[in-house]
Amino acid sequence: MLQLADMRLWSGRTDTEDGRAGERWHQRVSPLQLDNPPGIAILGFASDEGVRRNKGRIGAAKGPRVLRMAMANLPASFSLPLYDAGNVRVQREDLESAQSMLGARVNELLDNGHFPLVLGGGHEIAFGSYQGIARWMREQHREKTLGIINFDAHLDLRIPAPKGSSGTPFYQIAEQCEINGRPFNYLCVGVADNANTPALYKRADKLGAEVIRDREISSWNLDNVQAQIREFINRVDFVYLTVCLDVLPAAVMPAVSSPSGRGVPLELLEVLLDTVLDSQKVCLADIAEFNPYFDIEDHAARTVARLGFQIVNGAAGRMDF
Repeated sequence: MLQLADMRLWSGRTDTEDGRAGERWHQRVSPLQLDNPPGIAILGFASDEGVRRNKGRIGAAKGPRVLRMAMANLPASFSLPLYDAGNVRVQREDLESAQSMLGARVNELLDNGHFPLVLGGGHEIAFGSYQGIARWMREQHREKTLGIINFDAHLDLRIPAPKGSSGTPFYQIAEQCEINGRPFNYLCVGVADNANTPALYKRADKLGAEVIRDREISSWNLDNVQAQIREFINRVDFVYLTVCLDVLPAAVMPAVSSPSGRGVPLELLEVLLDTVLDSQKVCLADIAEFNPYFDIEDHAARTVARLGFQIVNGAAGRMDF
């Protein structure tokens, strides 16, 4: 089900004495209309059905609502229009229909020149986001290639048994790539050995997926990690950026389905996100797995808002002429 934007979520501080330079997101955002000029479009995916199927801690369906409130007070440091494109919501456990609807909405946003930032919801969001990008590329960029960069403690390459879940999206994407004769270019950054079975690593190897483990990401090895990410990006035309919040340490991000025992420090994750965004190839980004039921005094929500701020400003730098 597609829900219209709830603009009541966008409220916060106003500094009228500073004029436009003092504005915040809640003062710039407006509900998306069909004839709006290109801008940043915030789209929610209110789902934890994939997490439920994956036997995780449910609650991520409330994520888009809470994250909008957390982002409302961010400074509007870009000139592009900012839109709320509403939510796609799962009804009666019908995840597949919701993913299809999410894909259609993403495709519509891309067709109209917007940069979509999709807020989850579980990481089943990825299969829906991909459907939208794949259709957009098939219709407008048939000869171009797509690379998927997933910041995640998990490979999410499980085989649907029998249905898809938050643990299966990139296997499902690989299947779609094979069916459509497209390359499966997948780089997973921050993978935790204690969170992935040998079967998953074997499957990643078989599918040609590239992996950077969390233990490889340190301040003294950061240049090598950045070089590997850049090398991956150089081989593709567009990048789909997806951030599963369990890539962060549990102390920083407890509000997820499966908190990380180690994780990638926030300050290093930010550097790596900039490495991706600086390529100016990111066509869409989503943020997955935020579960407000396990947040502590909105600390995690503020961290996610910070990441959203970084992503939006990086995207605006590509679009803002």
